[in-house]
Amino acid sequence: MTDTRNADLTFGASDYLVYVAALNTASPSGFTDPAAPWQCMGWVTTDGGTFSIEDETTDVPAAGSLEPIRTLMSRSTKTMQVTFQEAMNPLVRALYDNVPVASLEPSSGTVTYGLPDKPNDLRYAFVFDTMDGDKKNRLYMPNGKVTSRGEEQPQTTDVWAAQLTFTFYKGASMPAVTRSIDYGGVDVSGFFPVGP
Repeated sequence: MTDTRNADLTFGASDYLVYVAALNTASPSGFTDPAAPWQCMGWVTTDGGTFSIEDETTDVPAAGSLEPIRTLMSRSTKTMQVTFQEAMNPLVRALYDNVPVASLEPSSGTVTYGLPDKPNDLRYAFVFDTMDGDKKNRLYMPNGKVTSRGEEQPQTTDVWAAQLTFTFYKGASMPAVTRSIDYGGVDVSGFFPVGP
């Protein structure tokens, strides 16, 4: 067996960018900075984002067998947790407070708005870009919403951050999550079998 280990395939994210647009906005092409209507959500902590896939299964028991005779896939939930450092960024604030971003447009430098008593089901499209030199990774989610929020803690020893957890759902014509990888010129041909 060929040794395909390659240190160039390690990935240490030097930047982490999050973009938001209207629900089911098409994925940006290539790995250039997304153009309008995509908007960058600002600085993120050095932890970047934590992407999780949680699969749930149900075992089917039957008489005459001590082991399940079948396992059904009942759910696959995909989430991303990110801590934004710009807690007063209108995009971050709107997602945290669960209000339309238009609610945060000031008329004279100040804005006042009510937080919803009953949660709004506000959904958007998201792009999460990470870079390591020439290597790039992009996650595109056409249909996502904030489903959990960290505690707010404005303080004197650090910036006021806003932690958001996003959950992603199938889009109008796309899966819940699409990944794009640019290997940055690293030769990965040894990982794929040669055809007959």
